[in-house]
Amino acid sequence: MSNLKMKEAALVYLDRSRGLQKFIDDCKFYNDSKQNAELGNHVLHHPLKAAQVFQSVCFIAVKTLSLIGQLQTETQINIVLKLTHLPPLPSYALDLCEFPLDYTSQRFYMMQGIVIAMTTVTKYTQGARFLCSDEACPCSKGFQYIRVHVPGATESATVRNDFLCNLCSSSLQEDRKFRVLGDKQIIEIITTKALHAFQGYSKNLPFRFQSFTIFLRDELVNKMNIGNEYKIIGIPTCVKSSQTAVCIEANIHTHFFWISDNFNCLFSLTSVSCWKFTAILANIFASQIVPPGTYNLLKLCLLMSLVQTSDCKKELENCLDILIITSDTLLVDRLLNFSINLVPHGIHHPVSTEIFPTLSTNKYGTGAVSIQAGSALLAKGGICFIGDLCSHKKDKLEQLQSVLESRSITVYIPGKKSGDDIDQQMSFPVQCSFWSFIDMNSSSRRNAQKTNTLIGQMDCSLIPANFVEAFGLLINCNESSPCHPLLPTVQHTLKKATDPEGPLNLASKQFPTEDFEKLLAFAKNLNVEFSLEAERMIHGYYLASRRIRTDSIYGSKLSASTLKYLVSLSEAHTRLNLRNKVLIEDVLIAALLFETSLTLKYGASAFVVAPNAVFPFELYNEEYLEQRDLYLTECLQQLQQFIATYAPGTAIFSGDE
Repeated sequence: MSNLKMKEAALVYLDRSRGLQKFIDDCKFYNDSKQNAELGNHVLHHPLKAAQVFQSVCFIAVKTLSLIGQLQTETQINIVLKLTHLPPLPSYALDLCEFPLDYTSQRFYMMQGIVIAMTTVTKYTQGARFLCSDEACPCSKGFQYIRVHVPGATESATVRNDFLCNLCSSSLQEDRKFRVLGDKQIIEIITTKALHAFQGYSKNLPFRFQSFTIFLRDELVNKMNIGNEYKIIGIPTCVKSSQTAVCIEANIHTHFFWISDNFNCLFSLTSVSCWKFTAILANIFASQIVPPGTYNLLKLCLLMSLVQTSDCKKELENCLDILIITSDTLLVDRLLNFSINLVPHGIHHPVSTEIFPTLSTNKYGTGAVSIQAGSALLAKGGICFIGDLCSHKKDKLEQLQSVLESRSITVYIPGKKSGDDIDQQMSFPVQCSFWSFIDMNSSSRRNAQKTNTLIGQMDCSLIPANFVEAFGLLINCNESSPCHPLLPTVQHTLKKATDPEGPLNLASKQFPTEDFEKLLAFAKNLNVEFSLEAERMIHGYYLASRRIRTDSIYGSKLSASTLKYLVSLSEAHTRLNLRNKVLIEDVLIAALLFETSLTLKYGASAFVVAPNAVFPFELYNEEYLEQRDLYLTECLQQLQQFIATYAPGTAIFSGDE
């Protein structure tokens, strides 16, 4: 078709689809809205002058309609412009990574960042009335001098003792009866990109970051939480330090996730089995760090913990904490560090810093105490990797144990620090999973080894038993365990040393890190529900385990959070399988992992589980995957028999029960 014919066809299409009429209506709307566009442009680029325009209009309206009889001057009206949106153009975005920042234009910008610190709420002066000190001056009465706080101004800009009368140059004195106070809170944020500094994996690229200070006033105080990410609209200003008066915009994001073609193909090929897909994922995961087939049990647990992370807008309830006992801390540390980089809020905690919130003196002279986030709150909705457990002092371990049990941390603020007579306390939910390991090769640990009296039990004598219990999963990874084939690891290390840039293996080339990031992002956002059979099996295994691990002296060895961990493990395996419904096959994996952990803690039970129950064979090809499915099917029958023997009657429980 010729170009003219194509235009005619397009016009006919618009006419028949009523698109032409909508186009005409839109043009009329934009033609009539010229004045509004000019006003909006004035508000965006000259907000302080725009506030004066609204102040004048409101004053005229009050006087004309006789709304407030006592109102005498325009300055008695305080106008605060609060924008909820800005044009989605680069010129309206303030990137905290750029330097220098633009403090000169005094207009609205949108910025985005994560809260790393906040102060307690203090008072500031919203407005004050001043009178001339010379009683003969006309300005010694009335409301000629009203000072109100404007965005970006310091406290001294509103209230000071060196103001002079414009009429007679006498000093002005404040009439304190008319002072209006408001609430103020100071927030520190960092850009989301800066979280890479806490992940311990900078890809050998140098970088620096700096926090940005936000001033929240009046109804906006206590609207931001440490660890959350926000979009903020405000006016940047530079007064001694980077201070910003802002209006908050809620952080509502819409994300679209997809998985790579290779994973899609793999998922289709293994869809007939409830276990094959996750087995292959674990087998090839982190092939850049360890060769395929190495640490499969640990890698499966890490993947399951990763899919139980969440975006900050959702509450993270079913965390999966992992404690690893290993004699190969170098590889384990690399593996865990690689894994936390696959989720947005993965934090590698530096030993020299604090895991939980701490108090510091506020540097802005407001008398407020600043609460610094700490690694755990920064990892909100993600993973906090705290490294070797024994590198932390006893008091920090006790604090960690308390947090693992309660999932919250309380900060006590002495009244003397906050300039108040009353002590305060603030509680923060801890919504992240914790990863840690214990080095079994340390000299103190080798000298303290004792003979285990129970089959399958490991020596954890240097760590308090209740602390080990606080972690949901205990995993053994050493040279003698089935998950540590030594020769492939040596070959992998040598190849990486001799050819760092070359492909280490087929898996790392076919399933790169980016594909795993997309897969995890998709899987963790799946909404999962339990089938009735899966619910019954979880309750049955839980009740049976309590009965066989209870004695008359110490009571049950299973903590109150056991059921929560079983639910979380089942959900995680379901998400990793890219399904929405938890099946009994998912509960089996959860039970095997949890029973393996219990065996390491307390020894074997009537439900005998081998150390390599989840991965009984090395996964070379389809034949071995089939053998594993047959083995797991037998385990499923054993689990059902175990429940029938030690928790009879649970099969008839209803969903509510």
